[in-house]
Amino acid sequence: MTSDAEIRVSVSPGEVRVAGLQHGRLEAAFIERVAQPDGVGDLHLARVTAILPAMSGAFLIFGNDQTGFLPESELPPPRRAIGKALHEGQILAVRISRAAQGGKGPRLTARLTAEDLALADAGTNRLPRLLRRGPNAAVRLARLWPDATITTDGPEWAARLRAALGAGRVNLRLAGAFDAELEAAFDSLADARVALEGGASLLIHPTPALTAMDVDSGSLAGSRDTAAHAALNQAATAAVARQIRLRNLAGAILVDFAGLPIRKREALVAPLESALASDPLGAKLLGMTRLGLMEIVRPRIHPPLHEILGLPPSPLTLGLAAIRQALREVTALQGAAFALVAAPEIIQAIEASPEAAEAYRNQAGRPLVLRADACLRPGQEQIIRVEA
Repeated sequence: MTSDAEIRVSVSPGEVRVAGLQHGRLEAAFIERVAQPDGVGDLHLARVTAILPAMSGAFLIFGNDQTGFLPESELPPPRRAIGKALHEGQILAVRISRAAQGGKGPRLTARLTAEDLALADAGTNRLPRLLRRGPNAAVRLARLWPDATITTDGPEWAARLRAALGAGRVNLRLAGAFDAELEAAFDSLADARVALEGGASLLIHPTPALTAMDVDSGSLAGSRDTAAHAALNQAATAAVARQIRLRNLAGAILVDFAGLPIRKREALVAPLESALASDPLGAKLLGMTRLGLMEIVRPRIHPPLHEILGLPPSPLTLGLAAIRQALREVTALQGAAFALVAAPEIIQAIEASPEAAEAYRNQAGRPLVLRADACLRPGQEQIIRVEA
């Protein structure tokens, strides 16, 4: 990682957004919801509730009555069958290694460090409970990019990051860690369409089973100029790899390139493999299907952005964006009071996340008035000034 790398951490009511920039361009993006942490990296004491030899694993219950799955392969050495290594009711230390998905609980591992085991053995409370939170996205990215400077607009976060990473790397910028260009880049990650050069676009369609990515050739549609189509698709390979990283897409990913017969799509295998090579999670191109679709697989650890934001954006996503806008208005007009007027589902989502409203109150010095308007639709939120 070069010295041109920079990490920016934007702290706002209800969520923290982390941007990784290289040469001024967004190359890594993470969003963490305060009320909905994915738990990856958290260390727990957990109780074995069911041993399933047929599944080569066991179910364990940990803090807040959550259930996770511990595969036999994630037991510490010496290697033994799950039924001989564990018994129901047993308490042991585990770490969450993969976030929950598709209605299934998180994946667990019992392969821990000596420090983890020492923490688990300390004290006499052997009830299922959280022992230590895992590293947040800012810390994970800072460790991946050791030469990157870090800028945040949250004083508490600045102190926390300095404690974890050293004071010399972390800058506090109260005026805001994200500028308008970076705000727009993050907003675009909630859009299913990504604009490419020449009027082309990349369409991203997540489903429960896989993510489909389709290159739309735009003005070249219907053209018989195979050279132009080949150049377009060659350039699109970099965009495909970049969007996979930025959106943290995982599992099976199928890419349909545009305007080329199947036999000519083989030429895209090498550039797509090259574009995927820098992926820190090791996305792999498995090859091309008989239909000409490129088949990619990428490990899932943290939830992809579309599960956090919604696609289209969820009421909570729109509500938190409106609260950020209200805070900007408060900064520009010190002492003013504001109301958020929005569709009922937006107001309900904010009311269901009281920590966001409380954070606004703490930063603005007064509450944000919430007004539901059934005439408004999601995406039509309004910030208006009211009497203090």
